Amino acid sequence: MVILEGKGITKVFGGLKAVSEVDFVLNQGEILGLIGPNGAGKTTIINMISGTYAPTEGRVVFKGMDITGKKPYQIGRMGISRTYQIVKPFPGMTVKENVSVGAMFGARGKELSAREAIEKAEAVLEFVGLQEMAEYRADDLNVASRKRLEMAKALAMGPEVILFDEVMAGLNFSEIDKAVDLIQKIRNEGISILVIEHVMRAIKKVCDRIFVLHHGAKIADGTPEEVLNDETVIKAYLGRRYKELVQ
Repeated sequence: MVILEGKGITKVFGGLKAVSEVDFVLNQGEILGLIGPNGAGKTTIINMISGTYAPTEGRVVFKGMDITGKKPYQIGRMGISRTYQIVKPFPGMTVKENVSVGAMFGARGKELSAREAIEKAEAVLEFVGLQEMAEYRADDLNVASRKRLEMAKALAMGPEVILFDEVMAGLNFSEIDKAVDLIQKIRNEGISILVIEHVMRAIKKVCDRIFVLHHGAKIADGTPEEVLNDETVIKAYLGRRYKELVQ
């Protein structure tokens, strides 16, 4: 079953067409990868899905409902959460408090008391492996833990779809493997995932399908094996040494 769909979505900033008539489909329980060069329009896609930007043209459809142009808080309440490339935890607050904020602004946020939000945060922190850091100040965490905290905040919103924007950037190989395991664990909870990433080793391992943007247009869509061996993708993005990246 299709849970999230983009239909001809386009975003124009002044005279720049950042995204051009892109179609995509995310199926229920699927991990869909979105790759492409810097500036290809990947984060703009996530911004249009999550309501940060309204598409100039086209539609975003979630569970059969047109959510095009809705505000971010409305989309969050409907069951879509996201992370950000630049991780910015709420300063001066603990890890648990950061995740509690996510719980209170998510799909069931209006129904939760502060105590219930804290309990939800505690459960999510255990799920992502940050329970021992629950009382740490969030701004004291290292990069890997901040990335995991960002994932925890999105997960605490109780989403049906999570949009991960480069949650593995800046991590070493061991940390990347742990992030991949966590993404798969989240999918096993019945959550559908769209993930932007440049780490091809991780993309190949974690994704069911991939689509590729180049200069704002979709140039490929298929299984990891199909896409990562596509001559157009190799020329536009991966380069001739791409096999070294995915092995």
